[in-house]
Amino acid sequence: MTMTKWSVLFLLLAVVPVLISYVVDGLRSRPVEPEGLSWAPDIAIKHVEIDGVRLRYITTGEGPPLVLLHTLRTQLDIFQKIIPELSRHFTVYAFDYPGHGWSDISGEALVPEVFYDATANFLEALDINDAVVAGVSIGGTIPLVLAARHNPRISKVISINPYDYGKGGGLRRSSGIANLIFTLAVVPVLGDTVMRLRNPMVERMIFEGGVFTPESLPPFFLQKLWDVGTRAGYHGSFLSLIRNAEKWEDAREEYQNIQIPVLLVYGDQDWSHPEERTTNQQAIPGSGMETVPEGSHFLPMDRPQEVIRHIMEFSTETQETP
Repeated sequence: MTMTKWSVLFLLLAVVPVLISYVVDGLRSRPVEPEGLSWAPDIAIKHVEIDGVRLRYITTGEGPPLVLLHTLRTQLDIFQKIIPELSRHFTVYAFDYPGHGWSDISGEALVPEVFYDATANFLEALDINDAVVAGVSIGGTIPLVLAARHNPRISKVISINPYDYGKGGGLRRSSGIANLIFTLAVVPVLGDTVMRLRNPMVERMIFEGGVFTPESLPPFFLQKLWDVGTRAGYHGSFLSLIRNAEKWEDAREEYQNIQIPVLLVYGDQDWSHPEERTTNQQAIPGSGMETVPEGSHFLPMDRPQEVIRHIMEFSTETQETP
């Protein structure tokens, strides 16, 4: 009889949090996609459908094409500090990946190939040619792979803190709370429960693990990320991204095939280790590497002027093909 009581208690302890998580998530108010950008009201929000998935994007400025690719779990707004200046020199494009920002949540497994295909198809759909592509985190890995596959629409790559190391465990290196959350996230049932119980305070702490100083993250930017994260189905999409994160390291196997100019830019406090950065430079023929002091993973938020400088200098620099 005693064992039965303990069994019932154990079952309740296991089941009740799961049920509560469904209630908490079900009671959340769902956000409405904003009609404009709070940080740039003059830039129109546009949409393009690619393979049945509606992607949010913007384009602004005049000059040669520059495509900006954001990090995992963020959206095009992460470039809000650099787009106004860069648009004086380039026609700037930025979009939200599938399952990110305000683009469609398709429910498909978010493996790296989804992002490679979406970016290649975005370039094609908008007929962008001879583009400089600059991206952060997975946004730094994507153009390296497309360059290795000889995508004809890309002329140069500026890869900022590429996410291609540690079997996808870079997120866990950002902070103690991130290590706990993302370790739990890969556990079936438990991970889903944790994600349904997410809250803005914990999320803010996790994002702060990606910058050198917390003040680098504007409160309204964090609020936008929280709002997006409460969309129906978003937490499942993010779980899929985390559970497939180790596959991003496979990108390194292709880097040797790159034949266009590449600049690697790392924050000195990025989640990657120095030897992992060196490995990348050695793997990419003819690549250069710069390190930005007092910069962490979300470098366009941390050190926007340094990011702008490296993009400007490398984009205009005359180089021989590796």
